[in-house]
Amino acid sequence: MLPTPAVLIERSRLMANLDRMQAAASARGVRLRPHTKTHKSPRIAGWQLERGAVGICCAKLGEAEVFADAGIKDIRLPYPLNPINASRVVALLDRTRLSFIVDHPAVAKGWSMALASVGREVDVLVKVDVGFHRCGIDPSAPDAVAFVEQVASLPGLRLKGLLAHAGHGYHATSAQHLEEIAASEARTLRELAEAVRRRGIAIDEISAGATPTARFALEQPGLTEYRPGNYVYFDRTQVGLGAATMDDCALTVLATVVSKPAAGRVILDSGSKTLSSDGARGFEPLQGYGVIFRGATLTTGTPPDTDLIIERLSEEHATVRSASGSTPLEPGHHVRVLPNHACVVSNLVDRVWLMDGERVIEALPVAARGQIQ
Repeated sequence: MLPTPAVLIERSRLMANLDRMQAAASARGVRLRPHTKTHKSPRIAGWQLERGAVGICCAKLGEAEVFADAGIKDIRLPYPLNPINASRVVALLDRTRLSFIVDHPAVAKGWSMALASVGREVDVLVKVDVGFHRCGIDPSAPDAVAFVEQVASLPGLRLKGLLAHAGHGYHATSAQHLEEIAASEARTLRELAEAVRRRGIAIDEISAGATPTARFALEQPGLTEYRPGNYVYFDRTQVGLGAATMDDCALTVLATVVSKPAAGRVILDSGSKTLSSDGARGFEPLQGYGVIFRGATLTTGTPPDTDLIIERLSEEHATVRSASGSTPLEPGHHVRVLPNHACVVSNLVDRVWLMDGERVIEALPVAARGQIQ
């Protein structure tokens, strides 16, 4: 038995998830470029590329540096970079094909000056706000087309296309709502691309990406690239949003009952430093900080113990309440916890354990964990 808490990855589920998403993208003629922020593992990225992914996405330059060092040859950052990082970008251009997004005139000009001054060019995409209201240009603004045209004219920058992230899909209230978000995202990108093309500017790529909307987005016309991340593992939130079943979820946390202060309350050794303090999102309200499966083995079709609610997390402890007032769990018993948000869990540990049922296959280093700069 592994020391607990331990983050476990069911190999068969992981591989099935990789195969399924690649097949869905390939069937629509869409290039799959997975976001690696979920697993942060060059090994898993390699498995994605072997199945047909055209490259990967990273959240930060530090992550991109780790994956470039591991030999990944095509990396995209769908994240706004400040030109103060020009020396790191130039260094990466010697090791991988790098691209990133721009969404502000001053930043685009800064990158143009920094790269042109050293005789280099980099691929960029214009980030478009399709409703999440985080980063991206407003596609309905009078100057939206002019901004894309300006980026295309800047030395040192090669405009590749448009990119969006429908992150508001995580707040959808139904499958129909998710489908509407996916359709709106694709329509917004298509319309802006068409307006830009009428100005004589080439738009080769139209990139979207989010796991909750993937099943609907891949049916939309016009997209050339899709960038899901969480699909490799899935989690309780994805189940709540109808993107997966519990039997699809590859990542769980093995935890030990360390105390039983009352008949209806037990304490696990997996607190916020393992499970994270993220709540779950879904079409219906979801209580607690994860779903508990009793026992150390996770098998297909095994239902969770819905009587148990992880109602509070401390750094090293999870306080679990029995809704019925009693549980057979005792100190020393093991459980598997399906976390609310798998991406954060990956970033909390140095390694995950690849499993085949009860058999440990190998430890996978989470090589890009903590690379937040």
